[in-house]
Amino acid sequence: MLQQFGIVALGGALGATLRYAVSEWVSVESFPYATLSVNLIGSFLLGVLAVGLAQNLLSANMALLLGMGVLGAFTTMSTFSLETVQMFEQGKGSLAIVYVALTMALGPLLALLGWKIGESIFV
Repeated sequence: MLQQFGIVALGGALGATLRYAVSEWVSVESFPYATLSVNLIGSFLLGVLAVGLAQNLLSANMALLLGMGVLGAFTTMSTFSLETVQMFEQGKGSLAIVYVALTMALGPLLALLGWKIGESIFV
């Protein structure tokens, strides 16, 4: 059990570092492109990872490292929520609605795309 916590922590450190790097590279004041990017990329990759796990191509420890650890720390619901509230508070309600719509529509679509690509690769 303790080993699994260490695996998740290691993956989480990597995912959080990657998320920070994306936020530094994609820093735009007018729209939260960095958060949108990590959440959409994470959705796609988790779709691929789910197929690999379902097909027993990944061990449980690898799934913990990559899914719960790396992708769990890479993606961020809390930052998405805070940025949405901040846009509303700044009088940018229409931009906030676009942000929410893009995240909620494209996230599941990219997870599905990742799943289908994973099936074509792993099955």
